[in-house]
Amino acid sequence: MEKLNLPQYPIKIKKEGGKEFIFDSIRKKYLVLTPEEWVRQNFIQYLIHDKKYPASLIAIEKGLKLNELQKRADALFYKDSKPYVLIEFKAPNVKVTQETFEQIARYNMVFKVPYLIVSNGINHYCCQIDFETNSFEFLNEIPKYVEL
Repeated sequence: MEKLNLPQYPIKIKKEGGKEFIFDSIRKKYLVLTPEEWVRQNFIQYLIHDKKYPASLIAIEKGLKLNELQKRADALFYKDSKPYVLIEFKAPNVKVTQETFEQIARYNMVFKVPYLIVSNGINHYCCQIDFETNSFEFLNEIPKYVEL
C-alpha cells in the first residue's frame, strides 16, 4: 500500500484466498484491504496514539439517514456521550475537493458535531464549526482529544 503522510504503526495485514485483509482494531475483525481502508486504519491509529483519542469512543461506519437515503459516516468520535468529531476518508489517489467537504457537511446536518476532519492519508483537513454564528474555521492542525 501507498506510504501515507502519517506516522507508521504496526498494523496487521494478512493474505487469504489471493486477497489482502487489514485488521480493524476498533471493530476487532479483518476487512478487505482497500486504499480507503488503508487510510482509515492508519489515521485512526494516529488519532489514538498521537492525539490521544480514546479508542472506546469511536464508531466506524456509523449509519445515518439523509433525505430518506441510508448513508454511513466513515468515523465518528464521541465526547461527553455526544457525537463530537466526524471524519471522512478517501483513498490516497482521490483528491480532496469541495465535493468532499459538501459530503461531510451534509452528514453533519444529522450529527451536528463541532469538528469535521477529511483525510486521504496525504492531506488532512480539520475545521471547527461555530453553530452560534453559522461559521467555520479551518485549523492548522488536528487538535488533541483533550483540546476539543
